[in-house]
Amino acid sequence: MNNITLKHFEMTRRFFLRKLEAIDSHLFHIQPEGFNNNIHWHIGHVLTVTEQFMFSFPKKTQHLPEAYVSYFGNGTKPADWDAGVPSVQTLIEQLKEQVSRLQAIPVEQFNETLKKPFLGLESFGELANMALFHEAHHLGQIHTMSRVIGLTEVKN
Repeated sequence: MNNITLKHFEMTRRFFLRKLEAIDSHLFHIQPEGFNNNIHWHIGHVLTVTEQFMFSFPKKTQHLPEAYVSYFGNGTKPADWDAGVPSVQTLIEQLKEQVSRLQAIPVEQFNETLKKPFLGLESFGELANMALFHEAHHLGQIHTMSRVIGLTEVKN
């Protein structure tokens, strides 16, 4: 299962990055009506939450600035951002780098029991699968948002 999980990380991230490459960059900052965030936020959120789940960010890893939690953590929104928010291009580069670190996780680690269950998950492997589900969910949100924004632009 663990090699499959690592393969799924690579595949899911590849699809995620391909979707971002296919979106016109001016759409990243538009927040369509009925949505809580924009595509830029979803990109940073996937990066940050994956780092939290898989590398115990910010406590045990320094690969991302700690401020990312205040920009992209649960309950955050672009309306609260300051000038320090990283660019979409920076986030994309960090997503590419992160997948390399994900692939380097020893397969034995996926069998380890979490010190404290999280959302009913008891092992690191279960948490990894939650991270995959989370990324795929936000990929769907990005896909939907890009279509809604594109349709709105055509009407206007």
